[in-house]
Amino acid sequence: MDVEWIEILKNEKGITLSLYFINYLRKISLDGSLSLVPKRRDSDTAVTYEWEMRNFSTQFNPQTPELENPKIQEDQKREHNTGEEEEEEEEERSRCDWEFTHSTVVSSGTAGGATDTIGVIEFDPSDTLVVTGGIARKIRVYSVKTLLPDENHKHGEHHVRSLEHNNACDYYIYTPAKLSSLRWKPGSSGGILGSGDYDGVVTEYDLHRKIPIFERDEHGGRRVWSVDYSHWDPFVGASGSDDGTMQMWDSRCDATGSIAKARPSAGGRAAVCCVEFNPYGDPLVAVGCADRRAYGYDVRKMADPVLIFDGHQKPVAYVRFLDERMMVTSGTDGSLRLWSMDDGGMIRVYMGHVNSRNFVGLSVWRTGGLLGCGSENNHVFVYDKRWGDPVWVHGFGGGSRDGYDPNYVSSVCWRQAGEDGCTLVAGGSDGSLQVIVGKRRAF
Repeated sequence: MDVEWIEILKNEKGITLSLYFINYLRKISLDGSLSLVPKRRDSDTAVTYEWEMRNFSTQFNPQTPELENPKIQEDQKREHNTGEEEEEEEEERSRCDWEFTHSTVVSSGTAGGATDTIGVIEFDPSDTLVVTGGIARKIRVYSVKTLLPDENHKHGEHHVRSLEHNNACDYYIYTPAKLSSLRWKPGSSGGILGSGDYDGVVTEYDLHRKIPIFERDEHGGRRVWSVDYSHWDPFVGASGSDDGTMQMWDSRCDATGSIAKARPSAGGRAAVCCVEFNPYGDPLVAVGCADRRAYGYDVRKMADPVLIFDGHQKPVAYVRFLDERMMVTSGTDGSLRLWSMDDGGMIRVYMGHVNSRNFVGLSVWRTGGLLGCGSENNHVFVYDKRWGDPVWVHGFGGGSRDGYDPNYVSSVCWRQAGEDGCTLVAGGSDGSLQVIVGKRRAF
């Protein structure tokens, strides 16, 4: 008998049905699993049906594998494989390579701590010094040996050392404005430190003489959020500002103008929150912007970005190169995101920390593939680049992991030295510093 195809319908499994076949199903479906409701269309010559399949009658349930829909078999196989992969990932995650312990607390003597928020932490290239800057208008310089006096202690002996800034800090350098960014100048043997401040000024300090040696204002007094130096020419630096520009400059030249400028966002009005040169030598600089995107520029041609990283729902506060082919961004949408430097594609999203309105820091430990960030619930979060959930969380005290706290973790920095041991220093909005150490587990 010829079947006239009045209308082709598809069920939720993708099976194509004719009107004749639907009528057949209606007859054999004794439990009322199939119901048809006529629905008018604009054309008078055709009728379409909205239908619901609750479950097929056992009278129409082919048991022979050859009769099964190939798409169903593929979906079932995919679901099975996905389940196995999730179990394997969970098992692998439980075997996290690192064991973390809380090592040192450096407390602030400022009552209330509101004027002592630590906005930036940096290890020097030799990993023997740590510097901090922030609202207090001073650069504090610490010796790593002071913060970690027992680096060779037996792991497992949990002893938290308590210090205060006055006796832990080697020396201070007072600055004319609040600091938002610090970065060591390559090739200076840890002697020159660049800074960006709330007055829109980029300054270089000679730490041996404890004086400023270079100063420029390229951003018209608008707040500088970030500074960095190139690794192919240590005299070339870049700064990002509230004025919507990323500007490159040469410290050997006078302060009369930049050598290159970029306005990443449409209209050039969105603030540039972070800049970082590729540390592996490529002529690439990454920019995080308040327009919810990050950009990659070839410094040899700054007219347009060569890469655009689009995925965050709120401003991109930090950009960090993880290796030669991947970059991590942090946004105030409460997520970190891993990107491919080959095509700008997103690889993974990391969530668990709280971040909707403040700079909470982002740092990557390239050797171990670990990411660290702060949180507005006053916790430090550590992620492994392989998994989207945190592998370790530590509270600064007070508040809850799921809620907000009057204080928050405002900056973090990994020490890049070592392979079987790692160090993360975190700063809080109350002015305190906390040191976390990790040891590679033996399986």
